[in-house]
Amino acid sequence: MSVQLSVLVHTPAHSPLAGPLTYQSELPLAPGTLVRVPLGQRETLGVVWDAPQDTPTTWEIKPITAVLSGLQPMSDAWRQLVGFSASYYQRSLGEVALSALPPQLKGLDATQLERRLRRKPLSVESDTEQATTSPWALPELTPAQAEVLARMHSTPTHKGPFLLFGATGSGKTEVYLRAVQKVLEADPKAQALVMVPEINLTPQLEARFEQRFAQLLGADFKPDTLVSMHSGMTGPQRLKSWLAAHQGKARIVLGTRMAIFASMPHLQLIVVDEEHDPSYKQQEGARYSARDLAVFRARLENAPVILGSATPSLESWHHSRPAAEGGRYLRLEMPDRVGGHSSFPLVRRVDMNHQPKGAVFSPPLLQAIQERVARGEQCMVLLNRRGYAPVLQCSDCDWKSACAHCSAFRVFHKTDRTLRCHHCGFTERVPRHCPACGNPDIRPIGRGTEQLEEHLSELLHAVARPDGTPVRVARIDADTTQKKGTLEAQLASVHAGDVDVLVGTQMIAKGHDFRGITLVAALNPDGALFSSDFRAPERLFSLLLQAAGRAGRSPDLSAQSEMWVQTHHPQHPLYAALKAHNYPEFARQQLSEREQSTLPPFSYQALLRADARTQEVAQGFLNAARLAATQLPAAEHVSCFAAVPLTIQRVANVERAQMLLESTSRTALQHHLAQWHTLLHALKKDPAHKGVIRWAVDVDPLAI
Repeated sequence: MSVQLSVLVHTPAHSPLAGPLTYQSELPLAPGTLVRVPLGQRETLGVVWDAPQDTPTTWEIKPITAVLSGLQPMSDAWRQLVGFSASYYQRSLGEVALSALPPQLKGLDATQLERRLRRKPLSVESDTEQATTSPWALPELTPAQAEVLARMHSTPTHKGPFLLFGATGSGKTEVYLRAVQKVLEADPKAQALVMVPEINLTPQLEARFEQRFAQLLGADFKPDTLVSMHSGMTGPQRLKSWLAAHQGKARIVLGTRMAIFASMPHLQLIVVDEEHDPSYKQQEGARYSARDLAVFRARLENAPVILGSATPSLESWHHSRPAAEGGRYLRLEMPDRVGGHSSFPLVRRVDMNHQPKGAVFSPPLLQAIQERVARGEQCMVLLNRRGYAPVLQCSDCDWKSACAHCSAFRVFHKTDRTLRCHHCGFTERVPRHCPACGNPDIRPIGRGTEQLEEHLSELLHAVARPDGTPVRVARIDADTTQKKGTLEAQLASVHAGDVDVLVGTQMIAKGHDFRGITLVAALNPDGALFSSDFRAPERLFSLLLQAAGRAGRSPDLSAQSEMWVQTHHPQHPLYAALKAHNYPEFARQQLSEREQSTLPPFSYQALLRADARTQEVAQGFLNAARLAATQLPAAEHVSCFAAVPLTIQRVANVERAQMLLESTSRTALQHHLAQWHTLLHALKKDPAHKGVIRWAVDVDPLAI
C-alpha cells in the first residue's frame, strides 16, 4: 500500500506551488530524504518534508520517480534551519531548501549519484605529506589569545555567541585555529564551519588551515578532511565538497555565506570571520544574513559560535553589552597586535581644502610614498571605485555617457577602450566624437583605480627601488581578477615584494596579511559622511580601520607605519575616532544617534521592493499594498512609509521602487509580513497592477 509524502521542490516564493507538494511512495521515507519527482513535463530533485499536506481526493497524486538512497537524509537541525530561514525572510520552503543544495546534485539520478559516490578521492599532495612528518611546534599564544580561549572553554554553560573583538593583526585567526583544534581533538566525528565574507579571502585561509591540520592530524588528514564552499567553484567541485561535508568526511568546511546551509551532521563549532561585512547578506532571491543564521544554527546544533572582527557590526556590538544591561553575546577582547608590539599605524588627516586645486595626491602624501618606496617598503592606495573614470562628458553640449538601459552612467575603462555599465553590463566602444554634437573633445570626469594606477606610475617614474630598478605599481580590483587564478597570482606577487605600490578597491582592504606594507592611503572617502543611508558611516569607518590594519603587520615595521586620509572634513568625529583607533567610541556615538532616531538595532526593518516597466506602476503597487496592510491586526505596531524609487531606479529597462516598514517589535513585524503575503499575492493578480514584473520582501535590509 502506497503512502503519501510531502516533498519540497524548487519553486519561486511567489509561485502558486510555493509550498510542499504531495507525492506517492511505495515505502515510507524519513523526512530529509532526497528524491527525484515529476514536476510538470520534467523531473526534478526534491526533499521529503515533515508532514504531508491535505490533498483533495479528486487530485491525481503522482508517484516519486526514485529515491537517492546513497545519501543519508538531511538532519533535523538542517530542516529547522531551512524552515526558519524561509519563514523569517519571507521565502518559500522549496526555494530555500533546494538553493542550499549543489546545482550538479539536482541533475543526477540515483544511478549517476551511486557512480559518483564510488569515486575515490585523489591522494594528498606530496608536499603536504612531507609537512606532516617534518618537526614543528604550535606558535606560542599571546596572553590575550590565551585568555580568550580560556574564557571560551571555561564557560560551558555559555555556548555563545562569542564576539571576538580583536584589533587588526591581533591574531584572531590563531584563535580560530585553536578553537577548531580543540573541537576536532575532543570528538573524532566533530565538524567545524569557518566562514569568510568574500571569495578572495578563501585561498589564504585554506592554505593556513591545511598547513596546520595536515601537521596536527598526520595520516588522518585526508584529501576531503578540509573542503571549501563558494560560488567561484565549478559544479563538480561544489558537489564534491558538499558530499564530503554531508557524509561527515570533511572535518572542516571553509566558505562564504552560502556555506551556512552546508549539510554537516556533526557540526560542533561555527566561526564567522569579519562578521561585520555586508557580503554576508544575500542580495538576491532569499535575502538572508549568513551571520544571523550562523547564530541561529549554532543554537540549533548546541554548538558555540565565534563572531570575529576588528570593527564589529553595531548590532553585534550592542548585543555584546553587559548581561545586566540586556546583552546576549559574550564580548572577548584582544586589543594588541601579535609580536610583542602594540603600535598601530599613525593616522594622518590631510585637509584637501589647503592642497593644490585638483590634486589627486597631496604633495605630502606623494612625498611619503616616494620615500617609502625608495627604502624598499610597500604602499597601498585605496579608492573604492573601479574603472578609469566614472563618466565621460562632452565639453560643448554637456553629453554624458549615460546607460541607455539604466539610470546610471557607464564607466570609462581605458584598457579596452569601452564604456561599461556596472549595473546591467551594457558595453560599447568609446565613441571617437560626441554622439550628440560631434565634438571630438570628450573627456573623463572623476577617477577610478585604473586612472590612479596610471597616474601613480607617471608620478613615480623618477623614483628607484633600493636595487635601482623602476617602481612597480599594481592594481587589484574586480576588473583585474576576472580570470581564474589571477587574484592568487597578484596577491602572491605582493607578498613576495614584487609590488611597490598596490592600488585597489575594498578587495584589498580587509583580511590580507601584507607584511611589507607600511603606508596606506585612502582617497576621497567623504561621500559616505553625508549619505542618506544611516549605515554609510559604519561601513566607511569599518573600511578605513580595516585598511589601516594592512599597514605595519610586521613587528619590525610597525613603529613607522602610517594611514593617510585625504579629506575635506578632517575634523569630522568619524576621522577623530579613526585617528585614535577607537572603535568603542565610534560605536558609542553611532548607537546614541540611532537610539534617538529609533533605528536598528533599536528597531526592526523590512523593505518591500517592486519591479515594473514604469515607475508609476511600481509605486502604485507598493502604495496599494500599504493601504491594504492597514487592515491587518498588527498594523498599529508597524510603521509603513510611502513608496519611493531606489537610488538607481532603473536597471536593464526595469523601474524599481521600494517601501520601508519599521517596528520596535521584531515579533510584530514578522506577524505583519506573514499576514501581508496573501494580500500581496492577490494584488499581483489584480489587473490594475498587471505591469508589475516581480515583488520581493527584504527583511533586515543593509541598504535603503
